[in-house]
Amino acid sequence: MQKKFITNLALLLLLNLLVKPFYILGIDAEVLKRVEETTPGRYGEYFALIGFTFILNIFLDLGVINYNTRNIAQNKQLLQKHFAGIITLRGVLSIGYMMIILLSGFILGYSSFQIKLLVILGINQIFVAFILYFRSNLSGLLLFKQDSIVSVMDRILLIGICSILLWGRVTSQPFQIEWFIYAQTGAYLFTAILAGLLVLRQTGIVKPKFDMAFSITILKQSLPYALLILLMMIYYRSDSVMIERMLPNGARESAIYAQGFRFFEAINMIGFLFAGLLLPIFSKMLKAKEPVEKMVYLSFKILFSGAIVIGLACFALSKEIIEWRYQTSGIELTQAANAFGMLMFCFISICTTYIFGTLLTANGSLRSLNYMAFGGVLLNVSLNLYLIPKHGAYGAAIASMITQVVTAVIQVILSFKILHLKIEWKSVLQTFCFVSIFACIISFLPNENYCWHWNLGMFILSGVILSLITGMFSIKNLLQILKERQ
Repeated sequence: MQKKFITNLALLLLLNLLVKPFYILGIDAEVLKRVEETTPGRYGEYFALIGFTFILNIFLDLGVINYNTRNIAQNKQLLQKHFAGIITLRGVLSIGYMMIILLSGFILGYSSFQIKLLVILGINQIFVAFILYFRSNLSGLLLFKQDSIVSVMDRILLIGICSILLWGRVTSQPFQIEWFIYAQTGAYLFTAILAGLLVLRQTGIVKPKFDMAFSITILKQSLPYALLILLMMIYYRSDSVMIERMLPNGARESAIYAQGFRFFEAINMIGFLFAGLLLPIFSKMLKAKEPVEKMVYLSFKILFSGAIVIGLACFALSKEIIEWRYQTSGIELTQAANAFGMLMFCFISICTTYIFGTLLTANGSLRSLNYMAFGGVLLNVSLNLYLIPKHGAYGAAIASMITQVVTAVIQVILSFKILHLKIEWKSVLQTFCFVSIFACIISFLPNENYCWHWNLGMFILSGVILSLITGMFSIKNLLQILKERQ
């Protein structure tokens, strides 16, 4: 199982590192820059609205995706039986979701233009939900190669469409945020069709049917996952909505926050990919009563060492990175850089969650996770209410950082308590030495005599060498895993 994890992780990372960073830091960032140049605050509106649709996304999913990934990984024979019923259920949920976001938009007092964007973004979320459902089946069947291709298909299409709109000189008009949203609609629709066809290759032709009793049974089993996703999405995505609604210049401040958040999101996809691979693997191992300690420590050391290197390096060079991509200056640069720096500490904590939170989800420990997530919501919303009026985007980033650190620590403690994991003191010592030494390297490497690109390269190279020296990443162990039979 470790071999399957490593080989498919390599493929998944390769495809996603080639595509998604360019999309987020190239296409998305360029859209942000151009839209804000012509209509200041417009991208901030879009960023807040898409965060709003993410929060309400739970009414579109109701935990079905995470439940389905775990269930299919443990019971492959149920795929054909469940597929026809769940695909119809998702259609019904999509109608309810659109009604909820429209009603919520009117209650919050969104303008007619914002309502228009909200509708299109809601449709996009529906297409994304179908993509994720189809991918949950591919992942549950451990068809990671097909899942990997689908995971980047929408971004490849968006890169092509938006590149033409941004640099193809097909129009003399300034770039409009609506064009970006329409491009997403087309890319998501095509990817959803492709993913659906790949699943149909496994199920054969199925006839969608709505079975009330079946739907109620599925929802009852998936609702704990739904509550968890809702709670975690609130303290992960509510910051952009609260910034836009609470501050007099909320749209502009939200756009400033988005500058750092887009970098954070691009880097965070590495941890998200780990979680996507680990959920079906942990689920299968736990059902077979196989020990999971080796897989936990292997994945943690690989992901956490990478998170420390990237997180601390970006924190140290936050101002230079933001200035390089967005060509901002003055107080706006300082605000965006400070928020970005805090978000990179969030990234380190979230990577811990991607290991231990995924392990708890695979184990079905939803009650404990929901209590943790509810506490995270109370903490995050309280901190945002206090910090956003005082510090704007930087305050929201501080609130997120504190929340993610607290919830990550709780999930580690829960994992060891519930699953009775053994503490591997060698790994603890390796992690402590790695973090301590790398923090010193960040502090003492010169920042004034060299360009920031040189410093970034030195930070990454030092981190790689240090991970090998401390044993956080072992080439010998990796080669042994690759030689094992699946």
